[in-house]
Amino acid sequence: MFLGNVDIAIVNIATPSIHEHLHASGAELELIVSGYTLTYAVLLITSARLGEMRGYRRMFLIGLALFTCASLACGLAPSSVVLVAARVVQGAGAALLSSQVLTGIQLNFKEEARTWALGLYTAVLSGSAVVGQVLGGVLVSANLFGTGWRPVFLINIPIGIALFAVAWYFLPADGRRSTQRVDLAGVVSLSGALLLLVLPMVLGRDAGWPLWTWVCFAASLPMLGLFVAIERRVGRTGGQPLITLSLLRRPPVVWALVSQAATRATYFALLFVLALYLQQGLGKSAFYSGVVLVAWVAAFGVTGPLLRRMPERGKRLAAPVGTLLLALAFAGIGLGLRAGSTSGALLVLLLGIGGLGYGAAFSGMLSHLTGSVEDRYAPDMSGLFNTTLQVGGVFGVAVFGTVYLNLAPNGGHDAAVHGFMVTTFTLAAVGLVAAVLARLALASAPTAKAVQPATADRARTRA
Repeated sequence: MFLGNVDIAIVNIATPSIHEHLHASGAELELIVSGYTLTYAVLLITSARLGEMRGYRRMFLIGLALFTCASLACGLAPSSVVLVAARVVQGAGAALLSSQVLTGIQLNFKEEARTWALGLYTAVLSGSAVVGQVLGGVLVSANLFGTGWRPVFLINIPIGIALFAVAWYFLPADGRRSTQRVDLAGVVSLSGALLLLVLPMVLGRDAGWPLWTWVCFAASLPMLGLFVAIERRVGRTGGQPLITLSLLRRPPVVWALVSQAATRATYFALLFVLALYLQQGLGKSAFYSGVVLVAWVAAFGVTGPLLRRMPERGKRLAAPVGTLLLALAFAGIGLGLRAGSTSGALLVLLLGIGGLGYGAAFSGMLSHLTGSVEDRYAPDMSGLFNTTLQVGGVFGVAVFGTVYLNLAPNGGHDAAVHGFMVTTFTLAAVGLVAAVLARLALASAPTAKAVQPATADRARTRA
């Protein structure tokens, strides 16, 4: 998970160096960044289903090998066109690899062990984005052996090889594999719907939101309708649909996914806007803007151990309370700017509070989701959850990045402060909505007493 998420962030820092050494055009630079993200987001659900059908261990190892080889191709790319192609393949490998992680946690860990594993999963997802920015800045600045941007990809090679050896030895063997065929019609229709939704969000802002972006948004809805129709037909004929649509009729699942999408949007928006505010507005270095976020990551990382020590009621309320704390942190940053303070110490403190809130919200909602569905739906939940996070993150950068850039198009201290203030107030409002959605998810979930008889009935039926 760390490798897959670092490569979403790390390349952003390397784009100036790539432009200088490969003479890449602006469109090519956008594709180098977004080609990976698009492929990653579009293939997550398909990759999760492939894990169920062909074996989680097998798909993990294939994805890791594909990711590592593509990283080598990226690092050695002689032209921007080759680099774009290698990034697309790298995104496919990351999707195939990452989709098996959450499924593996749900199937192989129970109770306290699962809580511990989900806490580590949470810390990796948050920390990897920040580490990607900081590590990218360090590697590009070091210009090792005159290689410029290439080490940001080549560093994956020794890590990937070592991880492959460890995974080969430690990952549990796959059980009996499904004999069902991959739902190709579902793959094509879902991939098309996600592509039509995500592509304009990734490229639209830099392109000035031309007509084609709005056509894509409009076309994504009928394509999604086509996907639903195909999945229902596959289910009626006894096949294995790409997604079990009945999960999306469960309020505990739907509210939780929407809450996580909104929360993720605020986090990715913060990563994007904060860097612009600090560097263009306050004149800080790229290294400074990365280090400031260490407070967020550190606070985020302690939520897993804290939640494990809390009583059940505290664990259950972690998601809505954490999201509310996140909203208050954003509001605090906005109020500080409104009062005329651009203090780095205050910003670090509030980012720490926000990271603590986001960690609690993420861990609490993830525990709720994995506990709300039966183990046989683990691939569905993994694909839905990861895709929701990616789409939410892209949406956050597109929407809130546009808000900030419209208010501070040329940087400058005063415009940047005003733009960041408005953006953080808006993020606070989204956080409040996410808190309400998280509470609805928990309120609609069946109690343990209600679940146990149903589980017992199913066990007697199988017997």
